[in-house]
Formats: sequence, structure tokens, C-alpha cells
Amino acid sequence: MFRSNGDVIDSLLRKIEHYPDVPEVLHQLHKEGYTLAIASRTGAPKDAQSLLDLFGWNKYFSYKEMYPGGKKTHFSRIQKDSGVEYKDMIFFDDEPRNIRDISHLGVLAVRIYEETGTTKMVVKEALEEFSKR
Repeated sequence: MFRSNGDVIDSLLRKIEHYPDVPEVLHQLHKEGYTLAIASRTGAPKDAQSLLDLFGWNKYFSYKEMYPGGKKTHFSRIQKDSGVEYKDMIFFDDEPRNIRDISHLGVLAVRIYEETGTTKMVVKEALEEFSKR
């Protein structure tokens, strides 16, 4: 992967795009002092790290768990490393099984949809729901 004219390009010369709201959401959450973590069940952890670097998002994440395996393992490591209790976490994901598994830990798990991704509105609503817990 590489950058060309401001775009991130994969090895097949296809442009890799992120959901439109993500850069602003990450910037705003970071600015407001939230501790952010990423949990990705990927078979290509080096590529995932490259994407974070190429999009300029690496600076937003204090904890990164990007490797094959289950979300429970990712969250267990994030919880151990950060000291943040599960009940004090919010998780966004597009896979129902991950939402189910992680919500059982006490995390507020929010389903997102592939068509829209993580939007400012979804994050705002999640933060409002979280404040009522």
C-alpha cells in the first residue's frame, strides 16, 4: 500500500476509502480526551498497521489489537493493558456475533452497518446512551 496524490492505493492499484465521518470522529474523540483502542480480527496485521499509518490515524489509538483471533481476546488484552473496566468501554462493529460476544462482557456494543459505517450521529447516540448507564 502507498499514497498517491493524497489517496491510499493497494497492491492492485485500487483506491482504499474509509467511511466519510471517520477522520472527524477520531479527531473529535481524541480531542475530547477519550482513550481509543482498535480491535481487528485480521489475517494481515502489517497491512492493518500500514492503513492506520497511511490514513494518519495511528496517533489516535492508545491500544491496538490487530491479529487473527476472537474479539474477546482482543478486549481482554485491551482491558488488561489499559486498566479500563469493560463497563466503561464502547465498542463499534458491523458483525452481530462480535456485538453479542462483547456486550456479554459488559461493554456497550453498538452495531454499525456497512452501508454507512461509523458516523458522527452513531457515535453521538452511543455516547448519549453510555451517559445514561
